[in-house]
Amino acid sequence: MRNTLIPRCSSDEILTRERVHIRERLNDPSVPEVSLADCRVEAGITTELHSLGVAEWYVIFEGSGLMEVGGGEPFPVGPGDSVEIPRDISQRITNTGDTDLCIQCVCMPRFTADCYVALE
Repeated sequence: MRNTLIPRCSSDEILTRERVHIRERLNDPSVPEVSLADCRVEAGITTELHSLGVAEWYVIFEGSGLMEVGGGEPFPVGPGDSVEIPRDISQRITNTGDTDLCIQCVCMPRFTADCYVALE
């Protein structure tokens, strides 16, 4: 049983090339199984089409959007919705509302920069 304090991730929000503001909550090599981040997409923005070399789940907690997974038809998402995005599958989301679209992103195993593949 692990009983280790994990160092706090930076509380700074960063704007990524994907056009998403990200604040990592858990992303540490000592916990390779999972990472957790708060993500914010500004009104009217569509994120960069990309895939990840890890499985990802979006948990929408504020705002509204259109989600695209694997080249399928976009579908609406809003507070309380969760979206599974399998490893190596294309994805992007469009904020269709007038306020920020706020998402918790869970990656398994944990996200690292080298697993990001830009598809635009």
